[in-house]
Amino acid sequence: MEEIASLLKKIAPEMAEIVEQRFDILRNIYYNQPIGRRALSAVLALSERPLRTEVKRLEELGLLEIDPKGMRVSREGEELIARLENFVYFLKGLSFIAERIKEKFECEDVLIIPGNSDRDETVKKQLGREAASYLRSCLKNGDVIAVTGGTTMAQVPKGMPNLTGYEDVVVVPARGGLGERVELQANTIAAELAGRLGAQYRLLYVPDNLGPEAMESIVNEPGIKEVIALIRRADIVVHGIGGAEEMARRRGLSESEIRRILENGAVAEAFGFYFDHEGRIVYSTTSAGLSVKDLKNIRKVIAIAGGSGKAPAIRAFLKYHRPTILITDEGAAKKLLEIEGGKNA
Repeated sequence: MEEIASLLKKIAPEMAEIVEQRFDILRNIYYNQPIGRRALSAVLALSERPLRTEVKRLEELGLLEIDPKGMRVSREGEELIARLENFVYFLKGLSFIAERIKEKFECEDVLIIPGNSDRDETVKKQLGREAASYLRSCLKNGDVIAVTGGTTMAQVPKGMPNLTGYEDVVVVPARGGLGERVELQANTIAAELAGRLGAQYRLLYVPDNLGPEAMESIVNEPGIKEVIALIRRADIVVHGIGGAEEMARRRGLSESEIRRILENGAVAEAFGFYFDHEGRIVYSTTSAGLSVKDLKNIRKVIAIAGGSGKAPAIRAFLKYHRPTILITDEGAAKKLLEIEGGKNA
């Protein structure tokens, strides 16, 4: 398939562009259906006139169904999306980019989703689906799964089908809560993922930005202590990677703390630790749950983050720790290599 994609790009690059564009249209409709043309135009940042032409052609090919509620992907269209995913992956040269990232950062595996989640929210849904698929592939009954919070992480349980046979699996939040929107919190994501797996879950009712004395008092409560001990036994961790300033503000740090973190060169945050461009820890917050220092003892570490703007943060974290798999998108992957020294470096 990689050879066919390469030949198509050489002999008919304009056809390759059409394939990529129609794939993007079908994928966005599939993840947002039913959706109107105007809404789709906004999602794709594509003017309505060329979009109308493409939509009409896709309908003629039997890949779309249109009714008063909006557009939907037909069954044939769904099958085509699944078959096109690998082809578009090679068409965009993402296999080469994934291999370069694996070499440069010594990751066990790298999976890249076409698109840029900074510009297309649909890509986040696909990141979540791929993380769910990978999690399912390595999950064993009896495992403890720890998950963090965030917008991309919230898509992981949504991308997991309803399963059975994992009654002895326990899903837990990797850290305490940030006090943000409830649907983005690790507790919520843990409960939703457990529901999809038919698994058990335990929640951690501890804010993640308490002072040292208050934190020390809470984590020694018997019920909290038991949950933290379970979290630290995690076999699999699924976590996001955040930008330093964004995460500092989400954690409710003071302006003076944020200024100090940025003056220390922080560009990334994970598990309450802040990293500079070279992956050095320059700041950490008090919190309950997993620490980045625990990652080396965990069987599978699944890092998920996308968007070209997130590339510096991803790079910084990869300098500190090599996850089992990095699941990212095209925008972040290309920018990551550009920062590191170019895709051909």
